[in-house]
Amino acid sequence: MVTAAGRYRALADALGSRAVLGKPLGPLTTYGVGGPAALFIEVEGPDDLQAVRRVLRGTGLPILVVGRGSNLLVADAGFDGVALRLGAGFTTVTLPDRTRTPSGPWAVRVGGAVPLPVLARRAADAGWSGLAWAVGVPGSVGGAVRMNAGGHGADMASCLLRYSWVDLLSEAGGSDDPARLHYGYRSSAMAPSEVVVGADLVVSLGEVEVEQDAVASIVRWRRTHQPGGSNAGSVFTNPVGDAAGRLIEAAGLKGYRMGTAQVSGKHANFIQADKGGSADDVLALMEHVRSVVLGHSGVALTAEVHLLGFADRKTEAVTRTGIGP
Repeated sequence: MVTAAGRYRALADALGSRAVLGKPLGPLTTYGVGGPAALFIEVEGPDDLQAVRRVLRGTGLPILVVGRGSNLLVADAGFDGVALRLGAGFTTVTLPDRTRTPSGPWAVRVGGAVPLPVLARRAADAGWSGLAWAVGVPGSVGGAVRMNAGGHGADMASCLLRYSWVDLLSEAGGSDDPARLHYGYRSSAMAPSEVVVGADLVVSLGEVEVEQDAVASIVRWRRTHQPGGSNAGSVFTNPVGDAAGRLIEAAGLKGYRMGTAQVSGKHANFIQADKGGSADDVLALMEHVRSVVLGHSGVALTAEVHLLGFADRKTEAVTRTGIGP
């Protein structure tokens, strides 16, 4: 009988130096807490990705595609599955040629591993308008496509023209328009095993100074209104017609601490983790905040943070309270 550990070891042997057994995932997230993945794989380019895909295809194993970990909380126990991250071969940014009039919209072609703030600055420095909002989202392009990331009045759904993807567990993949994603608020229909390798994002002609000022304005706003430290941005989605941060503060929870996790004293919809802290403490605080807000205002908050690897009993509790990916 082949054990789970034996199966992952066999996969690691087949994948060679690109695979690591038991790599901690916490350092790959903005929370900085959480346990290891059973198997971690980093792919440097398209050919490398196809080689990995041939090994994983048909295994049916749990898959996590790691971007910049800006919306992810990994349990202290870790993730009993395969975590994959795109490397340098997926970080290209190709800006439109202003001397040629396109047959359709102007579009930036960008790799799935490009950080959104880098994309926003590159576009602004070249005088392209439409992507300044991305400087305020600390994720990758692939992660943003997956979860319809956004902020400051825009989101991925508003600018995505097409995206390229592959399924790590099957032969599926290709280039599709956003309709396939069935976008919702901070959500899509992408399967966990699907990897966004690139995207075409709509831009319009602008002026360099104006676009650079727009980027700088968003950066200043974030520094003024949002906390630093180890966090994953907004923990809960805003209810219709209200703000999660206002509800949490009204319930008296601003600055509230449980173990190594604390509701931010600057913005109540942020939870900060202590260095070397516990992901389980973060989840316990999320559950406590939701319970108290529900009792205080009657509003059931829904988590925006993706939870990974928590024990069955914890997952069941999360499902009952409405906290989940």
